Amino acid sequence: MRYPAEHKEETRDRILETASRRFRRGGAGVGIADLMKALKLTHGGFYRHFRSKDHLFAEALAKAFEEGETRMAAAVQHAAPGREVQTLIEGYLSEQHCDHPDAGCPIATLAPEVARQSRTVRAAMERCLMQRVEVIARFMRGETAEERRGRALALLSSMAGAMALARAVSDEKLRRTILESARQTCIETFASRE
Repeated sequence: MRYPAEHKEETRDRILETASRRFRRGGAGVGIADLMKALKLTHGGFYRHFRSKDHLFAEALAKAFEEGETRMAAAVQHAAPGREVQTLIEGYLSEQHCDHPDAGCPIATLAPEVARQSRTVRAAMERCLMQRVEVIARFMRGETAEERRGRALALLSSMAGAMALARAVSDEKLRRTILESARQTCIETFASRE
């Protein structure tokens, strides 16, 4: 039975959406067979949509970044003028974000694993990372575009590291302390207009 072209695209989108969340929750070790089984699709059907697991992983990273860009745009749109960076920091270093890695930033969940992946996957991470830096840099202070990008990269690195550390500890009080301390420090360092 032949399916219409839209069916193939819808199936591909379902695979990508599910993979994006599963990779962020379980890491790069998520198996294709398990992924396809969860979607009630055949393992062989995977290759009608993606060339390899690396291809899927790279596109799943892009999907995760795309979701983050949508959330960031909404947050910035509702931020008071001049408070965009603080709003981004507060949203990123929130307990809500910490509690839901499968729906959160792929930098905090996957960066160490991506470092051990293929060039294809690392290039996808780099491309998406630099797009995110460009978005954040628009709101950073600095004399030049290069300086604003550098500050955005430092902010993103600080937040992702703090989020990864907060998720790694079992003590709830310590977890909240990590998030609160990082939030306060990032706001003082990156969001003040002085």
